[in-house]
Amino acid sequence: MYDQIKFKDLMINVILSLKKTKDVIQQQNDPPRFVLVEVYRTPDDPARHKETAHYQKWRDTVEEMMMAPRTSFKSTNVFPDEDGW
Repeated sequence: MYDQIKFKDLMINVILSLKKTKDVIQQQNDPPRFVLVEVYRTPDDPARHKETAHYQKWRDTVEEMMMAPRTSFKSTNVFPDEDGW
């Protein structure tokens, strides 16, 4: 069963524990929908991240909370430039 507050708390705790550049946003017109924004420096970093214990724990914990399968998309950095990260 999906618990919006539990999911939001879990996402925030994951980010605080990692101390990395990530954002969690919640859709205003569809409050159960959250987006986790992750920034990686190299194209290989997402695959390496998925091998970590903390990612696997997060994935397994939130799996039953998902209302739909997770999706992702790749973007190109615009601002700040690479030196700004």
